[in-house]
Amino acid sequence: MRVRPIAVLVIVAGLMSPAASFAQGAPVSGSPAVSQLASVTPAELRGVVVDERAQPLAGAVISALGGASAFAVTDRNGRFTLRDLPAGPYLVRAHLQGYAPVRDRIVQVSTATRDISISLTKVAGKDDQPQVLQAGVGGVDESSTVADQEAEHPSDIVWRLRHLKRSVLKDLDHTPIPPPDDPSFMEDSLAAFSKAVGGPVRFASDFISDLPVNGQINLLTSTSFERPQNLFSLQNGLPTGVAFVSLSAPTMTGSWNVRGGTTQGDLSSWIVAGSYAWQPTGSSHSYRAGMSYAMQRYLGGNVDALAAMADGRRKAGEMYAFDRWTLMPRLDVSYGARYARYDYLNETLFSPKASITVRPLPRGTLRLRGMVSRREIAPGAEEFLVPSTGMWAPPGRTFSPTSMRAGFHPEQINHYEVAAEQPFADDVVIGVRAFHQQVNDQLVTLFGLSIPGASPAAIGHYYVGNTGDVDAHGWGVSVSRTVTDGIHASIDYTQTDTEWLRPSVASARVALVMPSVVRRQFEQLHDLTTSIESEVPRFDTHVFVVYKLNSGFASPDATTLRPRFGSRFNVEVSQALPFLNFSSAQWQMIVAVRNLFSEDLLETSVYDELQVVRPPKHVVGGVTVRF
Repeated sequence: MRVRPIAVLVIVAGLMSPAASFAQGAPVSGSPAVSQLASVTPAELRGVVVDERAQPLAGAVISALGGASAFAVTDRNGRFTLRDLPAGPYLVRAHLQGYAPVRDRIVQVSTATRDISISLTKVAGKDDQPQVLQAGVGGVDESSTVADQEAEHPSDIVWRLRHLKRSVLKDLDHTPIPPPDDPSFMEDSLAAFSKAVGGPVRFASDFISDLPVNGQINLLTSTSFERPQNLFSLQNGLPTGVAFVSLSAPTMTGSWNVRGGTTQGDLSSWIVAGSYAWQPTGSSHSYRAGMSYAMQRYLGGNVDALAAMADGRRKAGEMYAFDRWTLMPRLDVSYGARYARYDYLNETLFSPKASITVRPLPRGTLRLRGMVSRREIAPGAEEFLVPSTGMWAPPGRTFSPTSMRAGFHPEQINHYEVAAEQPFADDVVIGVRAFHQQVNDQLVTLFGLSIPGASPAAIGHYYVGNTGDVDAHGWGVSVSRTVTDGIHASIDYTQTDTEWLRPSVASARVALVMPSVVRRQFEQLHDLTTSIESEVPRFDTHVFVVYKLNSGFASPDATTLRPRFGSRFNVEVSQALPFLNFSSAQWQMIVAVRNLFSEDLLETSVYDELQVVRPPKHVVGGVTVRF
């Protein structure tokens, strides 16, 4: 406990210290952006696309993949703008038919608007003699230029057949092999076939290769443990395999995104999600919509898990749509809603949200935002939904209600907030906010406990219940800063005063096993959340850390009646594997350890994380391929 205040002081000192200069060249990360903890509004990335003669190129598709996916099309001046980007590193690409694809570029986006320049090189045709160059890659061997290959060989198929490696078996049998440059019967036949259909085939191949599609594949393994010495114990259950695929493709006015994943273990699950974002260049209107569907199958023997929900009820679906209008140059209005259905609940969940953002000064960067929302959260929703940011690695745990008679009840949060944000010196952003929350049926999550009349709980099973209604109001201040070109940090302090109005039906049953989840009528909470995102260019290493301190965590000791001061953390480390990289793919090795239960720290009740008792450490490791 003595080390924690020192660590906080070190982080604060780092935020206020002068920035050093480091070279940047780290891989993109799938972790949530640091500035999401402190920033009121997302950042923007602007730039221009030009050819080898520095002339602007219109119609080029720009894509950015990182904490979020964004696409834009350059205007007639070659300019583009990517909006609503959480701060962090992004893999930026440019695509234009007839031009060589530019080498992938890592751009660090902060809350201050940044401008970049991208240069594309036109692909040489049949009559072009100069070398074909790819921006940022270098020249092609003079003996194998595109023009020479097409003049010598009538089709790509024939060229590949001529240059096939000799078979080992044929070499051992001393079977005569025609020289690579000697025509054969097969080549002549293929040449005739290629002459007939080569044009359409080549057009289709070029069209597919020119599609600016971004993708990500995660092959991960996850497990949970309470103590480090139990990490490799079979008592924790077998590790769960996770496979996740994401594909993003832009159009002239928007972008499509499709994600799907599956897990394998005692609790097997699969999920598929799709979305579309419409944001034409220069338009005052944009929107995004999507849906997801998840299903689970449980093959284990936990009696409570089987009694809580049958396999036919382990399904969940969600739809959402959000609109954004720029009514004036300095006035934005957005609104939308989410509609969710969980088969193990007897009701559907509707969550509307609206906000307004104003930039009151004509040439200033001050931003004011007002937001009102109502969110309904199902117990166990984190086991079914794809997170909006970061890698998808579902815990794969089962859950049941603390009282079978009371069953499952969703949590309802009415949230009202006013916030202001002001950047300083292009690398420091200060934000302040005031909020009010009205929470009905506050959720509580219990790990590692035995409920009276229930089966002993294993590490892969937890109980959910409700403790009552609470009214909360508070304020917060945040500082976000790019300390160096490779380190971005933020710190957020929040003070909240709460009043518990009435207990829930099952709160007495919960209090029997964990008294500290039943709070005093009046309580004051102090929260300090720090985050650091670091890039190590020399080793292509990315580190993301979130550390949360709060005075109101429910005590893990059943003999303690009051909440206590505690901490939660999330650490993610990704290491690029350059020896596996190709021209259009990047490989990363990922290791993450966390005991933070909530995926999103902003869209939750002030008590959601505090009412999670004894959360186990969740470990995820594996390989990610981005292309």
